[in-house]
Amino acid sequence: MESIEARAASPLRRLLLSGRSDFWRLWSVGLVVFIVRWLETVAVGVFVYQRTGSAFLVALMTLLRLLPMGLFGVFLGAWAERIERRTTLIGVVLIMGTTSLALAILALTGRLEVWHLAVASFVNGLGWATDNPVRRVMIGEVVGPDQMSTAMSIDVGANNASRMVGPTVGGLLLAGIGIGGAFALSVALYGFALMTALRVRYRNAAPSGSRPVLARILEGLALVRSDRRLAGTLVVTVIYNVFGWPFTSMIPVIGQDRLGLGPPGIGALASLDGVGAFCGAILLAVWMRPAWYGRIYLGGITLYMAMLTVFALVPIPAVASVALLITGLGGAGFSIMQATLVYLSAPPELRSRILGVLSMCIGIGPLGFIALGLLADAIGAHWATAATGIAGLLALAVTRPLWRGI
Repeated sequence: MESIEARAASPLRRLLLSGRSDFWRLWSVGLVVFIVRWLETVAVGVFVYQRTGSAFLVALMTLLRLLPMGLFGVFLGAWAERIERRTTLIGVVLIMGTTSLALAILALTGRLEVWHLAVASFVNGLGWATDNPVRRVMIGEVVGPDQMSTAMSIDVGANNASRMVGPTVGGLLLAGIGIGGAFALSVALYGFALMTALRVRYRNAAPSGSRPVLARILEGLALVRSDRRLAGTLVVTVIYNVFGWPFTSMIPVIGQDRLGLGPPGIGALASLDGVGAFCGAILLAVWMRPAWYGRIYLGGITLYMAMLTVFALVPIPAVASVALLITGLGGAGFSIMQATLVYLSAPPELRSRILGVLSMCIGIGPLGFIALGLLADAIGAHWATAATGIAGLLALAVTRPLWRGI
């Protein structure tokens, strides 16, 4: 039971005082997965571009990490209701760690090929697709609905902190000892995550009933259709993942070709939106109020789209860096409120399913990665990136009747 001091404190201080050690263990597992994701994204992007010279293949690597969300996200959400989530979390960390170990061995023995990275990106994407319906549902159940937004601020803050650390470390390792060193560090980090996951004490209740997965999926989709706020939140998610998120795959290309940076500089550049997002997440954890949730969500994605367009168009590294910082601030507001709004809008018994639908909407992003990669090969990465940012702003304007209820 929480102390009187904890109940009287601010939402952030209440969570810090509550003694919920399982939340911090789940947070730590997420932090490791986030760091590895960004470390490998930059290392793989630079490696593939140097090996092939194709911006499309660079985008394809990130696309393959997202594809399982679109293909299996809704099924994973329904399936997650029928399993013990701690066991699943441990299994996912093991699979992702084993994949990075295989890549490290291939790289250190000089046998790593682009197709190996493609397969590994898809496999690790399967693990990523479980994050919303498994780990984040566990976070919500551990902290309770009243502290979900604060917990998501801290969790998204970890994601954004990883975007400061991961790309920089990935660029330095790639320049210093090669891509094998990046994957070796990934293996060590996954080992820490595995030990942490094994210490999680929380267990979800034994699943009740044996309704088929398809019936569960249809029930979740019916709820989305009937709830205007939930539907509007997911529409905005689709816009972000089709027109906004794909630009991150072009940062190594723009950094090298447009801004004239080497691997360490590209890694530092790729970390800057994480710096802005981390600062935004901390500010929101301290000052955010429920009445602001919708405005933070919509304002965040609008700022994100505008600033990624500026980043793509300016040829000066310092100005591009500032644009990425501000992009991160907008992305923090969007990311925190995305999971929070969906979690709070869904009935408790349907949360895994609805967060699975959220994963599916995030998984639509490969369409944006394909379009951006092809357009970048045709007209250049910076022009293609600017075009997608402008298209995202137009998509938000056109769909206003669908999301204005948020």
